[in-house]
Amino acid sequence: MAVATSAGEGSAGNAGLLDRERIIAKPGFNRWLVPPAALAIHLCIGMAYGFSVFWLPLTKAIPGTPDAACASMTLVSALFSTECNWRVSDLGWIYTLFFVLLGCSAAIWGGWLEKVGPRKAGFVSALCWCGGILVAALGVMTHQLWLMWVGAGVIGGIGLGLGYISPVSTLIKWFPDRRGMATGMAIMGFGGGAMIGAPLANLLMNFFKTDVSIGVWQTFVVMAVIYFVFMMGGAFGYRIPPAGWRPEGWTPPASKSTMITTKHVHLRDAHKTPQFWLIWAVLCLNVSAGIGVIGVASPMLQEIFAGSLIGLPDLTFSQLDAAQKTQIAAIAAGFTGLISLFNIGGRFVWASLSDKLGRKNTYYTFFILGIILYTLAPTFADMGNKALFVLAFGIILSMYGGGFATVPAYLADIFGTQFVGAIHGRLLTAWATAGILGPVVVNYIREAQISAGVAPGPELYTGTMYILAGMLALGLVANFLVRPLGDKWFMSDEEVASLQAKTAAANAGPTGSFGIGTGGLDAKAAFAWAVVGIPLIWGVWTTLKSSLVLFG
Repeated sequence: MAVATSAGEGSAGNAGLLDRERIIAKPGFNRWLVPPAALAIHLCIGMAYGFSVFWLPLTKAIPGTPDAACASMTLVSALFSTECNWRVSDLGWIYTLFFVLLGCSAAIWGGWLEKVGPRKAGFVSALCWCGGILVAALGVMTHQLWLMWVGAGVIGGIGLGLGYISPVSTLIKWFPDRRGMATGMAIMGFGGGAMIGAPLANLLMNFFKTDVSIGVWQTFVVMAVIYFVFMMGGAFGYRIPPAGWRPEGWTPPASKSTMITTKHVHLRDAHKTPQFWLIWAVLCLNVSAGIGVIGVASPMLQEIFAGSLIGLPDLTFSQLDAAQKTQIAAIAAGFTGLISLFNIGGRFVWASLSDKLGRKNTYYTFFILGIILYTLAPTFADMGNKALFVLAFGIILSMYGGGFATVPAYLADIFGTQFVGAIHGRLLTAWATAGILGPVVVNYIREAQISAGVAPGPELYTGTMYILAGMLALGLVANFLVRPLGDKWFMSDEEVASLQAKTAAANAGPTGSFGIGTGGLDAKAAFAWAVVGIPLIWGVWTTLKSSLVLFG
């Protein structure tokens, strides 16, 4: 213990506040302080899923009757126009940029993160995400859409990517005895961020709204400040274990492979295989179908069910007055939060089921059940059955979240474990592509329907649901074509042994707990969990309360 401790302290003495060497844990540190740090960041950046609550208010940013010339406004002119209100499709590009930049930044800077450590990555993530929201607030104030794109979409999207990947490897290192649980904790916050952020945003917009302001830029500023405080707390709460650390009393289990392959594919070769691109397509198509719906969840529910959400089923969306639209916006925020709850649950439930069903069969379930539910959704909408409609999209979004949790194991089944982390980073470019494909399909079909004279209501989204079902059908075919790799793609036993020998040499030295990681849920850990747990409980409570109206 003395060797490891003195080494950590010596290197930390010359390290900067954000450097990796500065965050090596010392005796007495409790490992249960790390998951709340990860959640503090993921619950903030997860608001990316809830940004659709801003779309409809922003389409009314300029009060009064719009200029007739605005009807023929192009996307390019919308970027710089200060006279015309924005359309949902114009704003939807921000949502697209979120996930394009998330996937790209995760793939590009994943290696950098491993070198600099999670604190620096979390710090930069907070600067980008919160700074991007502030730039977007300036865009709303000046009515410059391009500023919103650059701020929230580009700068914020980079923050999303860095924040998303910052805790994953760290938590796995702290919980080698509970890796599945650790991975679940690493990603569940991102799925649940909208459950807190969407109702909070709705409360703030209503508080700041006046006759001349929709209250969005003020909401952006307040949320950026809140998120910055939480994300900084998370970044500075990160610690990493010293070399050779393992939990007290834990012994690594004897190796027992349950993978399809016991061999390993090198990172340089993975992308050359058809299997990589088939799984890439599987993830992309599954995510595209889900992400497109998340991006318009709030306006979709409001426009389809309109007055029925507040007990006035005879009123269409266009017949509602301003006060009634405010009421249904609050309910729609609850819907956004509810599907976020399903998103979280799916990451645990489906990933656990995949251990029994197998990864390929799990994705078969995603695609077949998804096709059925998307095909039935227009029928549920025409029936006016809110309960079935919401339940259908809850299940769809559970499979969306489950797809993210299942795909790393799918890659391990096919490519082995030696480079699965890096291969997974490259596969996240599928998420970036889906961030373009899904929202574009949903938003532009909606705009085309409106241009064709279709009024807000169930018919506005019917064609979209069938197209999304078709995308899942393509994913079903791609999943069917995935096969085990041929022997030519695997590394030789000698090459694997050489790589593992380097790892063993790097970890040579004393092993043990070194008095680190113990403590369980002590007072300090309980406080840290309360800081992230109380907002999460509030989000669940608000979501469930709002859903009572949906299922009433």
